[in-house]
Amino acid sequence: MAKKKVASRSAAQPAVKKKWAGHKTAAKSSARKTVKSKARDVPVAKSKPARKARPKQRIAISHHREEDFKADGLRAYAKYRDLGIADATHGLAQAHVIRLQGPCNPAEVSKLHYHDVEFQMVYVLKGWVKTYMEGQGETLMQEGSAWTQPPRIKHLIMDYSDDVELLEVILPAEFKTVELAS
Repeated sequence: MAKKKVASRSAAQPAVKKKWAGHKTAAKSSARKTVKSKARDVPVAKSKPARKARPKQRIAISHHREEDFKADGLRAYAKYRDLGIADATHGLAQAHVIRLQGPCNPAEVSKLHYHDVEFQMVYVLKGWVKTYMEGQGETLMQEGSAWTQPPRIKHLIMDYSDDVELLEVILPAEFKTVELAS
């Protein structure tokens, strides 16, 4: 037996409205029904410990100023411009622009190391940098290149242009760097 087809959309509309008519009023109701369940001899799954609430983050705005590049970072051959992310996120993350000072001296920069981090991402703003990453090998990163480095991956810088600038984002803001014997 063939079903009767509704002639127009307007004829079908009231049925939809009726179906959802009580939805809004039910959502507004603050009364809840108590549902009792029968006790069973089933082991109860342990709940995860409550996560500690993070402090509220704030906006961080950083405009380019040459005087903000400081030689007070991790490497002596680099100048760092802090972007204010660590303070704004209460240590959740760190972001800075890095200028590697040329010319590159491989004896100084090419030291195998890793960072004890949860996340690390680098983006080449200007110039180029040649890196080595365990499991990846040598890679030439040019302006516009980006990469992530998994936690504790062994890596080193092999060479770079005199004008290289990198944007680096790291979680957490405070971390340990471990230099490895060559």
